[in-house]
Amino acid sequence: MIITLLYYLLIAYIAVLIIWNLIRSKKWQEEILYLIILMPFILRLFRLK
Repeated sequence: MIITLLYYLLIAYIAVLIIWNLIRSKKWQEEILYLIILMPFILRLFRLK
């Protein structure tokens, strides 16, 4: 139970960091790259595998 909670907190933290980089990005190529990287984290966070 504790490990699962820590896992989802880690996934949420990484997703927030990726979103932060997405917001700060100026190039549209980097924004698309961040969105592609973000998708598995969001799906994992919502438990859609």
